[in-house]
Amino acid sequence: MAKIIPENKARQGRWGWHGFRILIAALLLVFAAWGIAEIYGVLIKAPTSDEQHVPTPNTNQQAPAG
Repeated sequence: MAKIIPENKARQGRWGWHGFRILIAALLLVFAAWGIAEIYGVLIKAPTSDEQHVPTPNTNQQAPAG
């Protein structure tokens, strides 16, 4: 004979410490991935020491009249 369980008492299971640990571990992994992405973004934006800025000549100056 099947047990009759009221709807407000029926549950599949508790979250407990196991679920909490999984959520905390996922959060830590997200923060680590975010930090790696931030560091990578700074590294690809910063100019390397091999690149040198060469100033372009100013073309607005007029030649002396003579």
